[in-house]
Amino acid sequence: MNKLLILLLCFTLASCASPDVEQYTQQTPKLSLQDYLNGDLEAWGMFQDRSGDVIKRFHVKMTGTWKGDTGTLDERFTYSDGSTERRVWTLTLQPDGSWQGTADDVEGTAIGMLAGNAFHWRYTLRLPVDGRTWLVDLDDRMYLIDENVMLNRAVMSKWGINLGSITLSFYKP
Repeated sequence: MNKLLILLLCFTLASCASPDVEQYTQQTPKLSLQDYLNGDLEAWGMFQDRSGDVIKRFHVKMTGTWKGDTGTLDERFTYSDGSTERRVWTLTLQPDGSWQGTADDVEGTAIGMLAGNAFHWRYTLRLPVDGRTWLVDLDDRMYLIDENVMLNRAVMSKWGINLGSITLSFYKP
């Protein structure tokens, strides 16, 4: 039994380890949230469960506006089953260079770091599931590919257990 507990602890700790965004400091093009998330954008994405099966596909239309170091990102989702959803983020650059974000369906505050072409943030999302609301953790990473395209991968978990991943491709005309 002790060996099983130690093995479980090792797997849990390993699942918490993730690459540090600082390793991308020299990568170009440099990502500026104020520039890239300004104006109209579109994204296409999918949610895959932990076995890799695509559970839901979606399209997002976004509009970003900025006043100084604070931005609003209005996201309008249309899912493959015809359902829709809206999330409005408020993003704020902090004096230490980190980012904070809030939205109505986010529990507490999202915390993020930007380096080079990469942005990494973590937050807890209130996710409606079968008439109940689950609190799920997202480890969200974005990489600017060129001036028009950004790729995003987020891993969703609950109690440290991987539930699946979200993959998005952003396009800025």
